Amino acid sequence: MPAFTDPLSNLKVASPCPADWDAMYGNERVRFCGDCKLNVYNLSGMTRDEAESLIINTEGRLCVRFYRRRDGSILTQDCPVGWAKVKHRARLFCAAAASLLMSLLTGVFFVQLFSRTSEPQRPIVMGAIPFEKQREPELYPVQGNIAPPIEVKGEMLMEDVRKTPPAKTSRR
Repeated sequence: MPAFTDPLSNLKVASPCPADWDAMYGNERVRFCGDCKLNVYNLSGMTRDEAESLIINTEGRLCVRFYRRRDGSILTQDCPVGWAKVKHRARLFCAAAASLLMSLLTGVFFVQLFSRTSEPQRPIVMGAIPFEKQREPELYPVQGNIAPPIEVKGEMLMEDVRKTPPAKTSRR
């Protein structure tokens, strides 16, 4: 009888479960299935050592979720082939972003380069035309060094000049 050394390569699912992973409660490593009342473990979200120790140490029924590659091996979190694909996609994304940024900056540069003209453009001024008010004629035009009269405002006080004679002032 051959020795049981690699539990992930011998893993088979007897009856696939139709329950939706997104409808279950939990995190990306383990979720609780309400249909079968068991925890469902995501082997593709674990490292290879964690997945193997889970399979070896668990007794009884074990519900698992995993992704299988075309060659039949199970994709785990630390899989070098899967990690290489992630790095390759990240490189492609970075190259596409850098290419987009360079083309955008080049386009802005060329638009500014060819939109310059030799003579400066005059600004276009728009708006309503103001009309000056007609100035009223001055009552006391300034002539020479004579200053115009000072305007005085206030409540008027009238003294009765008939009752009291004006006070005499002495001039010396």
